[in-house]
Amino acid sequence: MSSGIVLRIERSSIHDGDGLRTVIFLKGCPLSCAWCSTPEGQALEITEIETKVYGYEMTADELLDEVVKDEIFFYHSGGGITFSGGEPLLQADFVADVMQRARSLGIDTAMESSMSLPYSEIDKILPHLDVLFADLKHIDPERHKFYTGIDNKLILDNISRVAQVNLPIKLIVRIPLVPGINDDEKTIRGMGKFLRTLKKLERVEILPYHKLGISTYDKMGLEYKLRETKIPSSEHIENAKDILRGYISSI
Repeated sequence: MSSGIVLRIERSSIHDGDGLRTVIFLKGCPLSCAWCSTPEGQALEITEIETKVYGYEMTADELLDEVVKDEIFFYHSGGGITFSGGEPLLQADFVADVMQRARSLGIDTAMESSMSLPYSEIDKILPHLDVLFADLKHIDPERHKFYTGIDNKLILDNISRVAQVNLPIKLIVRIPLVPGINDDEKTIRGMGKFLRTLKKLERVEILPYHKLGISTYDKMGLEYKLRETKIPSSEHIENAKDILRGYISSI
């Protein structure tokens, strides 16, 4: 039986897929994004800061027992479960196991991913997945590496490969819009050109930068490098969308 390290479980989310979602945040991420709002989820192992413990181990059976408690809400809202992180692909066997069991019960499955691990890990999950939210953080490989710790070649290749699979998966690309980092016209147009190549693309979502994770950085004694970065205005967001609409319609 598979097991995984869970950071936390959030119920009744309306922002992570259709209907009401039970979101399973997993521990571990290979990236170190400057704007990360869950620094407590970056380490794969269970961590403890003062009296606060981040993460706990669960078997697939234990997690499924938690998930089915919300089954009635899934049924009435068209919702389901969403794996997030951290990065779910770091625990691909565990995710695939739980998803397979959930789908056998008629529960919709989704995953939010940076797509930053080998495609072999993604391939374990795809047969059990209904919706994939893939992050597109930057189009320039050097700037991507500067702000996240790795370049984006594997990420772009993985997204392109998923867009070609012969499976009924909805592909939704999410762009975290961070002022001063990926909101310039050249970068957004570069993203648009890439997105235009994705045949399976369902839609694109812009996720405005926010500062909800700063208090966690402070508790963990970590530096938050974007403390002075401003939250994008509604006009700024709409301008980015208008540029992308020159390449794709589903935004």
